[in-house]
Amino acid sequence: MKRHLPAVAVFCLGAVLLTLGIVRGEAQTVLQKAVIICMECIGIG
Repeated sequence: MKRHLPAVAVFCLGAVLLTLGIVRGEAQTVLQKAVIICMECIGIG
């Protein structure tokens, strides 16, 4: 079990940070920026 402890710790930290970002509304910001970049790539925006 000691061998898996760092991986479990990193996984838990990632899950906490992901949840924190969603709660703060950062997912919506990332999606908006992705749409703008995508529209620029295909020449619409």
